[in-house]
Amino acid sequence: MHKRCDWVTSEKIYLDYHDREWGVPVHDDRVLFEMLILEGAQAGLSWITILKRRQAYTNAYDHFDPEKIANWDDRKMQALLYNTGIIRNKLKVAAARKNARAYLQIVHDHGTFSDYIWSFVGGKPITNHWEKTAEIPALTEESAAMSKSLKQNGFTFVGPTICYAFMQAVGMVNDHITSCFRHEEIRTL
Repeated sequence: MHKRCDWVTSEKIYLDYHDREWGVPVHDDRVLFEMLILEGAQAGLSWITILKRRQAYTNAYDHFDPEKIANWDDRKMQALLYNTGIIRNKLKVAAARKNARAYLQIVHDHGTFSDYIWSFVGGKPITNHWEKTAEIPALTEESAAMSKSLKQNGFTFVGPTICYAFMQAVGMVNDHITSCFRHEEIRTL
């Protein structure tokens, strides 16, 4: 039996996410965009709420294709507000389109979203050594800097806490507690 981070429940979807995805360094622009959108959708909710709706988001959000999302018209936006598979928050749905447009500009200006986003940690993951989940901060200087830059570039739903959750999810920081079997596995990736 593996020791895991104590925030993980016994639900299979959560176990799989923790054991296979959370904290693994991601450099794929589309996946980074997806995770930023999902972290914004999660604001004020639990991650499991979004995780259970992830496939519905993938379908509703055109497989997180930023070009398609950037071109959503008002009819598409209205249809999303009736989609029971996603969180039907008008501001969060509007943020997806706004963020897609901002994302495309970042890619135009920086070559890749990955290069831009990973610059906030010097291009390589930060490995933390927390013994308990209670030690893990909600935000850091890096997530605050990322948030500020994203906002200056036109993004919304990207506060420092959302950015830190994003950084954890995409492996920019390794916040698996030291007793979790994934801490060492992630550290060596």
